[in-house]
Amino acid sequence: MPETTKSKQILLVSRPKGIPTTDNFQLVEQPIPTPAEGEALIRTIYLSVDPYMRGRMSERKSYVPPYNLNEPIFGGAIGEVIESKTTELQPGDLVVATTGWQTHALVTPKQVRKIDQSFEAPITTALGVLGMTGLTAYFGLLDIGQPKPNETVVVSGAAGAVGMVVGQIAKLKGCRVVGIAGSDNKINYLQNDLKFDAAINYKTTPDLQKALQAACPSGIDVYFDNVGGEISDAALSLLNFQARIPVCGQISLYNQEEPDVGPRIQSQLLISSAMMKGFIVGNYAERFPEGMAELSRWVKEGSIKYQENIVEGFENTVQAFLGLFIGENLGKQLVKVAEPTK
Repeated sequence: MPETTKSKQILLVSRPKGIPTTDNFQLVEQPIPTPAEGEALIRTIYLSVDPYMRGRMSERKSYVPPYNLNEPIFGGAIGEVIESKTTELQPGDLVVATTGWQTHALVTPKQVRKIDQSFEAPITTALGVLGMTGLTAYFGLLDIGQPKPNETVVVSGAAGAVGMVVGQIAKLKGCRVVGIAGSDNKINYLQNDLKFDAAINYKTTPDLQKALQAACPSGIDVYFDNVGGEISDAALSLLNFQARIPVCGQISLYNQEEPDVGPRIQSQLLISSAMMKGFIVGNYAERFPEGMAELSRWVKEGSIKYQENIVEGFENTVQAFLGLFIGENLGKQLVKVAEPTK
């Protein structure tokens, strides 16, 4: 049975205007729910904070409905089953679920994925490199980007959870990889630890296009776009014939209240016969086992490294989320809520 009688939740109480603030959220307490027949009660161990959540806080149309006001923010979490009224889930099981910013939640077996605790990796990887983050990198790069040996792959947001996996898979495919990130610490990590061929700090580079041109003397064959904005403008100006552009995210634009105005790219796509395609990882749900098998093999072999930035304490969830928009995280941003019982 639960060790406490209260569950904490973080609600979205107002829609952000520009960059979110703590005033847009409220921490509340509720009685811990009791599972009905066919349900299990899970206690949150880790939860994920991700840039896409900012888009769901607005009412504008997106690929998923906006969050409802006065309800918990929903997103990925790792939970431990503490009470169960279904034979498919037992107390002590660790699961991945979309329960979001709350310390306790009710789930059914179909709503969760059990974590294989025999695999020699921290359970947190189930929210990162061996979860939606890794799968996003895997399918976005390989299905849309289709990198070939000796091609040049440029990754924006390269020190983020998706970007660093994209770059490493591109290296495994024999490509020249150039990363764009926002601090010298991140640049050093990309070059020294992940062996990117070049990396550019966009915050300290006076002429990004010139720096990219120097880092990509043969042009750009694949541009994996995580950020949009002026960084993408610079990359798209260097496209090679039949270049591919997987559009994964636009973090530089998420906090803008007005539509972004920038170069019109159709002529660049036409001149280079390039393909630009947006995607979400859910498009590839039927192929998740394929991606998980490859990612697990690469992580086990040490071919893919990963970083996690873990913030301690449920009460610090909002600050962990806001940190995404000022580049605090290296790799996957997580919040540790509790210790598993075993």
